Amino acid sequence: MAEAADFQGTCPSPARRWLRRTGALLAGAPLLVGLLQLSATAPAGAAEQTSAKAAPGSQTVSVSVDSLSPSIPTDGDTLTVSGTVTNNGKQTVTDAHVGLRLGQAVNTRSAIDTVANRTGYVQGVDGSEIGDKYTEKFAKLTPGVAEPFTLSVPVDKLDLGDDGVYPLGVSLSGQTSAQPWEQVLGIQRTFLPWQPDEADTKTKTTYLWPLISGVHMTAQTGSNEQQTPVFLNDDLAKEISPGGRLDEMLSLGKGLDVTWVIDPDLLASVDAMTSSYKIQGAGDTTTTGTHQAIAKAWLAELQSAVADKEVVALPFADPDLASLAHNGTSVTGSLSHLKDATDVAASTVETVLHVTPTTDFAWPVNGAVDPSIIKVATSAGADKVIARSDSLQETGGLSYTPSAARPIGGGTTAVVADSRLSTAFEGDLTRAGAATLAEQRFLAQSLTLDLQTDKQRSIVVAPQRMPTASQAQAMAEALTTLQGSTWSESQDLTAAAKAKPDPSATTRIPSSSSYPSSLRRQELPKSAFEQIAATQDKLDNFRVILTDESRVVTPFGRAMNREMSTSWRGQAGEATNFRQSVLDYLDDLTNQVKLIDKSETKLSGRSATIPVTVQNNLVQGVDHLILRLTSTNPTRLKIKGRAYTEQQVTVNGGHSQSVKFTTSANANGKVGVTAQLYTEDGQEYGQAVNFDVKVTEVTATVMLVIGGGVLLLVLAGFRMYTHRKRAVARQAEEDPDGSDDDATEEPDGPENPESTQDRLKEESGAPSRADDPEQPSDPTPDTAPESADPSGTGERVDR
Repeated sequence: MAEAADFQGTCPSPARRWLRRTGALLAGAPLLVGLLQLSATAPAGAAEQTSAKAAPGSQTVSVSVDSLSPSIPTDGDTLTVSGTVTNNGKQTVTDAHVGLRLGQAVNTRSAIDTVANRTGYVQGVDGSEIGDKYTEKFAKLTPGVAEPFTLSVPVDKLDLGDDGVYPLGVSLSGQTSAQPWEQVLGIQRTFLPWQPDEADTKTKTTYLWPLISGVHMTAQTGSNEQQTPVFLNDDLAKEISPGGRLDEMLSLGKGLDVTWVIDPDLLASVDAMTSSYKIQGAGDTTTTGTHQAIAKAWLAELQSAVADKEVVALPFADPDLASLAHNGTSVTGSLSHLKDATDVAASTVETVLHVTPTTDFAWPVNGAVDPSIIKVATSAGADKVIARSDSLQETGGLSYTPSAARPIGGGTTAVVADSRLSTAFEGDLTRAGAATLAEQRFLAQSLTLDLQTDKQRSIVVAPQRMPTASQAQAMAEALTTLQGSTWSESQDLTAAAKAKPDPSATTRIPSSSSYPSSLRRQELPKSAFEQIAATQDKLDNFRVILTDESRVVTPFGRAMNREMSTSWRGQAGEATNFRQSVLDYLDDLTNQVKLIDKSETKLSGRSATIPVTVQNNLVQGVDHLILRLTSTNPTRLKIKGRAYTEQQVTVNGGHSQSVKFTTSANANGKVGVTAQLYTEDGQEYGQAVNFDVKVTEVTATVMLVIGGGVLLLVLAGFRMYTHRKRAVARQAEEDPDGSDDDATEEPDGPENPESTQDRLKEESGAPSRADDPEQPSDPTPDTAPESADPSGTGERVDR
């Protein structure tokens, strides 16, 4: 009894507890009298707050509890607490020592929160120090210098009583020159779960182990047959490398009994790294990735880890369901992207991990739900929504935490994760002290939950989506301890969702106005979904002309899934840049199929052929394209006799094709012509090409010149004809009998000009041409007489 009296604040037996409480009341009587004198009319609540006020100076020294072992002690164990103390004041602390203080057991989950949030030492609440023999002394503590400590005490010496959670304070007592008396100058509180025997009813605990990352792959792929992927950066390699975040998640998770929750996009990205891949650089440059071996090793280890475990596959790229529900449903086609992301999820996981995943769970951000989120979450086929208890709150006044499964109508089950357990490992846990406190608080909440009732319940823990390496380590340590505890047993998520619901648990979905404003501010805006819709429209217009559309549709489809990713929360600028880069790259591809610009074309006749060239710089052929040539003035220029005409176009990859159109001109002058590509469904494709056609018909001046020449020829012929007639008449007069043997009968018709000239020479006494001596230098004709017939049609105009 004397030994037990040294450990005030414990509860070894009801008799001891009665004696201790009586002594505490007697010792505190003078203090209570003083308080009553100060404020005789103060309400009870105010008096309680005054009594819980931290003592002045009790935060001069910071105390860090870096380790506590065992986390869940049992009979025969020795409790060891290690950490550091740091003097944050300006004066040296002397005659200092670190000791342990055990408070009264807390029996509610809210009481644990109260103790954890309390700062500074509160006399009468934090308990008395546990004996001098279990302390560590310091002659002095210099300002700013951290000093380590280790305290060990047999658990049996703590005289822990009933099962429950006991606040454990680690305090630093000492004095300063300004206050030369012993006082508590710093304290750190943690929790000691105590249940040495197996619980009659164990809580079934489901812990989600998320393998989710940000967006790493672009829409861009190489032009080779393998379509070498291009990554935004090499950050994923860092995450899966030894010591990286995802490597830690995998290494720690494979030794735990958890439900793996995986984003298929992460698997697809790591799988893409196992072969040749590129990393986007400045401008249009890329560098070659070199982490194929790391990617292969990580995937192989993951395949082994999940071989006999439950795997839940989220929709591809983990789309932001709340953003879609609040800002995207009014944009046509947005929900179809969620359906596509869900459809591709199972096949991706099966291909990469060789396991069949569960795909009927939806997980909104932080488990926050409202009616519109539930509607969107289930629109793609999921019938179970992972919510959280700080969103779907209890309204029935239950004195215990109910099971996770709640039927919410329409065949949908809300799986409500416990908010306290789910958020236990958020924040900066890089310091050992912070991680230890988080672990002990998690275990304390779990035990207190189990002690609430004799009913067996199924509890789900859904931590943050992307834990840091330090958070993952703390989670794993706490979960390892929990899975070896006396009050909890593991269960997978599907079993938790099928557990019998508590009839008293709430099933009312909170209204949209209850959705946290802090989360709403991080959502993707409506403009994001409008941009995604614009990208989809361009993709639909592009795919119909391709001979192998899968080379384009698949990478762009996955890119649009990534544009809706939950990982963009808090990164609005980066999200905008990614969406624009996808759209720009699609524009660049569609512009590889285009019409070649034309300059002004001249037609020198009434009809001609106009060629228009279609260029295809893609690596694959294009088909199902229609080229339309339109005259803006059909009165002057018609194309195949009409205002416009069309021809189907097929162009092989890396080639150009000239399409010829027959035109006919009716008048002189310039006529505007438009060439435009269309898809077979009548949608315009690419930019139109506008050019002028200058029609130059035969002019009036030329006609006058030609007419004058003809007239001169006619007059010359008439003159020669009259000369001929006169020559014949004279010959007839000279030979009236017509018996001249040398005379020959002239044929009817025009007279030979050369013969006529000879006769004229005879009449004038000049020698005839036949009598002229032949000159060797006389040239012979080298061209045939020029035809006066009009030129034919079909003149080529190569422009």
